[in-house]
Amino acid sequence: MSEWKARTAVITGGGRGFGKAFGTALADAGAHAVLVDIDETVAMAAAAEIRAAGGAADGIGGDVTDEVRMAEVMAQAAGMHGGIDLLVNNAGLHSDEYGQPITKLGLAKTRRLFDVNVMGVVCCTLAALPHMKGREGASIVNIASSAAHMGGSPYGDSKLAVAGLTITFARELGREGIRVNAISPGLMLTETIARELPEATKARVKAMQMIDADGHEEDIVEALLYLASRKARFVTGETLRVTGGMAAGV
Repeated sequence: MSEWKARTAVITGGGRGFGKAFGTALADAGAHAVLVDIDETVAMAAAAEIRAAGGAADGIGGDVTDEVRMAEVMAQAAGMHGGIDLLVNNAGLHSDEYGQPITKLGLAKTRRLFDVNVMGVVCCTLAALPHMKGREGASIVNIASSAAHMGGSPYGDSKLAVAGLTITFARELGREGIRVNAISPGLMLTETIARELPEATKARVKAMQMIDADGHEEDIVEALLYLASRKARFVTGETLRVTGGMAAGV
């Protein structure tokens, strides 16, 4: 029997992209996937797809920066399924709009970037904590980025903060039996990225990799399934770089 049978996973930014893929994989493994997204319609549609395929999933709307709403969301998820076993802090801002230098981004958008990407992790972790304490095998996985290890952008700086928070929360929550890890994805050729990213950019990034291959969404899904599983029972405070070696470092 799968270790995920009847366990509950809450995934923020769960309506699309990595979040939806995480929810689908966890539901396929037997978990109750609770997809949280600022766009409730998208979250509910993604959950409906998972249910149509035979999995268990719920879609809930909420902004990860809203402390009151996240407390409600986590309580709702725990109330439906008896607690929370896994929290995936996946929600974040990473569009071209927020990929600008700070001098172009400006104060208001820089503040919004850090509010979502950094404080959103803090907000959701604190909201989920009361519902995760005492649950055997409970863990949290944060989604950082290869940009965190390469410097030079406010987006990368926000994800570097996520890697730092991963260590801080691992230290603080270890006494509660909760492991905390992170994943730093490199360039993953999702359907959207493969279609929209210029070929020159793909070639430039690939040339920085140590592995001459394309990264795909399932590479990040497999990393999540490992870090959240019993196989990683002695792993905490770590950020796993899934970048083909592009962001390798010590």
